[in-house]
Amino acid sequence: MLILAALVAVGIGGYWLGRQDRLPPSIDAGATERADNNSSAVIYYRDPDGKPFYSAEPKSTPDGRPWRPVHADQDISFDADGTIKPKAVAASGSREILYYRNPMGLPDISKVPKKDPMGMDYIPVYEGEAEDGPTVKLSAGKLQRIGVKTEAATRRVIAETVRAPGSMQLDERRIVVISLRAESFIDSVENVTTGSEVSKGQPLFRFYSPAITAAGAQYLSAPLAPGSAQRLLNYAVPPEVLTEIGRTRQVPTSITWTAPRDGLVLERNVFEGMRAMPGDVLFRIADHSVIWAMVDVAERDLAAVREGQPVMVHVRGYPERTFPGTVALVYPHLNPATRTVRVRIELANPHLLLKPDMYAEAEIDTGGGDAVLAVPNSAVIDSGERQIVLVDKGGGRFEPRTVQLGRHGAGYVEIRDGLKDSENVVTSANFLIDAESNLKSALQSLTRAGAAQ
Repeated sequence: MLILAALVAVGIGGYWLGRQDRLPPSIDAGATERADNNSSAVIYYRDPDGKPFYSAEPKSTPDGRPWRPVHADQDISFDADGTIKPKAVAASGSREILYYRNPMGLPDISKVPKKDPMGMDYIPVYEGEAEDGPTVKLSAGKLQRIGVKTEAATRRVIAETVRAPGSMQLDERRIVVISLRAESFIDSVENVTTGSEVSKGQPLFRFYSPAITAAGAQYLSAPLAPGSAQRLLNYAVPPEVLTEIGRTRQVPTSITWTAPRDGLVLERNVFEGMRAMPGDVLFRIADHSVIWAMVDVAERDLAAVREGQPVMVHVRGYPERTFPGTVALVYPHLNPATRTVRVRIELANPHLLLKPDMYAEAEIDTGGGDAVLAVPNSAVIDSGERQIVLVDKGGGRFEPRTVQLGRHGAGYVEIRDGLKDSENVVTSANFLIDAESNLKSALQSLTRAGAAQ
């Protein structure tokens, strides 16, 4: 400690010797006269010629001139730009002394008056003069040099987007299969092929079925007999055929089968003259006016995705266009191989531009409609264990504040707790200020530990 204090004294003395032209008026040539009328405590004595020599006790030069006393309110400090300025000392009055600090600025305090190894008295710190926790105070020059920028915390809508890849698929609710329920023979097939667009009620083929013909004859002979009409319905005979049999009193030798809905023919397995057995798939037709985008959402984004959210879908076939849709279903199972969850997006496809198996990329807007308190992402210092922001208290003072974060999006993050609306936070050089705050806290811990001894 003796060596450290001596080195500090020599450093300060050398600095003062090189800056004699910038000494404040409080220690100029007339300081002796003013010191006689000063009632504050003398903290040390300095050489009357301004040389870097100091003494804790009264002293005289070889020619008999007394050394100049330096009172507490005449001590000096150094500003951030190196300017020497008088150190303001608050009047004690009736305030309580909290502790005594080292006169050389070392991290050492005492509960009782004492002297340092050089014999200098420790300086009393009164109530109200203690530093306010980890708050950091920087000069205007330093703020400008390190490039500190601030921004007010405001309420805004967090526009968070989740991106997920996938592919286009048919709406499985809009696919129909055409098959017969009785053994039949195909008489003719209309000019309908795979890929053709058909309309509801459009003829597809004509067929003859012995079983259906026998059921029709029974219906004619006993139209009111229980089950005679139901037997024809069980063979899936179209209702208009029953109406025609009742009107003409004849059973047609062949029946026309029509398309049950609008759509595109996905599959055709029927040919003239073929024998069709019950359950054989003759046609498969799908409505493409509504289509699905099946995308895989990463597990980390799953909590933000829910049904009803708007989606914009991009496909490689039309890179200049986007297709709006809605999240229709979040599937209940996770793919353990990819750690993703399948999400179904429903899109209108009136011009049939979107086709099954097209590659798709979805942008799911998970942002809520309500505005929340938010700050720029750069304002948050995340250590992993806690998240803090630096609040600008004005006058170069900055306070570290622990906050609770919410959603992220568009360069901003939601602040759920720890910050008030319109409070300014540091968005640039905050790591430098935080480092000074941590250093200050460490020094305060050392001084508190020293005071407790």
